[in-house]
Amino acid sequence: MGGAAYLIWLGLKALRSAGASFIADTDRHDATFLSIYKQGALVGLLNPKVAIFFLAFLPQFVVVGAGPVPAQLFLHGLLIIAVAGLIEPPLVIAGGKLVSRLRANERIGLWMERTLGAVLVSLGVRLALENK
Repeated sequence: MGGAAYLIWLGLKALRSAGASFIADTDRHDATFLSIYKQGALVGLLNPKVAIFFLAFLPQFVVVGAGPVPAQLFLHGLLIIAVAGLIEPPLVIAGGKLVSRLRANERIGLWMERTLGAVLVSLGVRLALENK
């Protein structure tokens, strides 16, 4: 019941806001590419979900008799990194441009805040009314 009340409270807070929480992040500091890269690498290395994913996913593609298993796993890991290196940078650039446009339009920020508030309130009400 506490979780439902918290969701409803967050939703009402978002519904009453002026939409400024979405736009408020405009005076962020300029980080260097190296500091961003280090932070991303650190998050990737310390995230246990990444290791669990690779431990569960890569062994499915090992073919017995096709060569040493560690070499196959290494090759598959390199292929995943290469594909991610080609696909993810354009997505990050597009996301950055989208965020810039969204932050420039106050009405969109207000609309997003109201939508989030309505979703949170409805989830909280649904959770509160759920039969146990």
